[in-house]
Amino acid sequence: MIARIVVAFAFGYFLSYLFRVVNAVAGADIVADIGIDAGALGLLTSVYFLTFAAVQLPLGVALDRYGPRRVESLLFVVAAAGAVVFAMADDLPQLVLGRGLIGVGVAAGLMGAFKAYSMTVPHQRLPFVNGLHLAAGGLGALAAGAPAEFTIDLVGWRGLFFALAALSLLAAALIAILGPPGHPAMAGDTLAGQVRSVGRILSDPLFLRIAAFCVPSQATALAIQGLWAGPWLRDVQQLDPRTAAVVLSLMAAAMIAGFLVFGWVAARAHQRGIPTLHVAIAGMSVFMVAQAALIMLPVDAGAIVWCVYAFFATTGILLFPALAAFYARELAGRVNTALNFLVFTSSFAIQWLVGVAVEAYAPALGIEGAFDVAFGVLLALQVAGLALLLSRMPASPTPTQSAAAS
Repeated sequence: MIARIVVAFAFGYFLSYLFRVVNAVAGADIVADIGIDAGALGLLTSVYFLTFAAVQLPLGVALDRYGPRRVESLLFVVAAAGAVVFAMADDLPQLVLGRGLIGVGVAAGLMGAFKAYSMTVPHQRLPFVNGLHLAAGGLGALAAGAPAEFTIDLVGWRGLFFALAALSLLAAALIAILGPPGHPAMAGDTLAGQVRSVGRILSDPLFLRIAAFCVPSQATALAIQGLWAGPWLRDVQQLDPRTAAVVLSLMAAAMIAGFLVFGWVAARAHQRGIPTLHVAIAGMSVFMVAQAALIMLPVDAGAIVWCVYAFFATTGILLFPALAAFYARELAGRVNTALNFLVFTSSFAIQWLVGVAVEAYAPALGIEGAFDVAFGVLLALQVAGLALLLSRMPASPTPTQSAAAS
């Protein structure tokens, strides 16, 4: 039973990640076909993050009330509808509508699965199962590289999104058939009550310090790898589209390895009394070094640096359990939902504004200089967040809190 549940929900997360980053490959064809500029492409792609974030808070209540099987299967039908709208679009508003529906439709790809696994998987196996699930997302990013480019060569970008619509319906069917039974309604967990508790979490100084580090780092990783890595490889390093797609696939492979490696590292560190927060800080610091290398090193090193970037970007996911470990069991889910909301809202802004910055600075600085300005501002925000966190590092969570969060 556990294996079939993991297969169903991991396939959904595979599609969620594929949708998230596919415009890094398809973007050039969409721009040429519809006639939009880089700023519009950034806005279009980032709408996924905006609608994804918008449903996070009510999603938590829905998962508790109706169960992940019913909620996520219904949402993947919405994703399929969005992919069809996107594939049939003739102008920017139609593309935005389709992309927005996709964001809503895949919004439960991670939280829904974690809910399903908590209902069915023995506690001692949860870290392993969660690691497999995250690796499935990496496979989705891998599929959004060379395989997506190959599909576009065969059937065009519109054909690719029609195919994704069909796969979304398949995911909906698998989750509906194989997912765990839902819960009866939980009358005590209302949306209003959840929003009030999230407000208290958002005003907690500990949450704010960790979020100030996590949000710019994670949002940058999602926004840049999800779109702007592809244009950088094509326009700055001057790779042809097929080679750029191969590099994006290598980045996805590095991400899969990162999820597996750092999940193991965090578990071993925990056994030795090293907090997960410290592991996350170390990994994200290397991630920031990789960003600095993109700005400072010759562009010919770009492909290698991007793979390092993708590998260490995965350590940001450790900040979610690291933060939840400081809170009581009944708040852990809402803490992660609140952090996820901030990350994806910021990803929307970053993905859009990088396109705006590139359009604004490219005439004066060239395309490489424009990207350097955008990446430099993002890196400065991350360094500031790290400095704030290090200036007042929280004490290690109590064993009771750590057990609850795990």
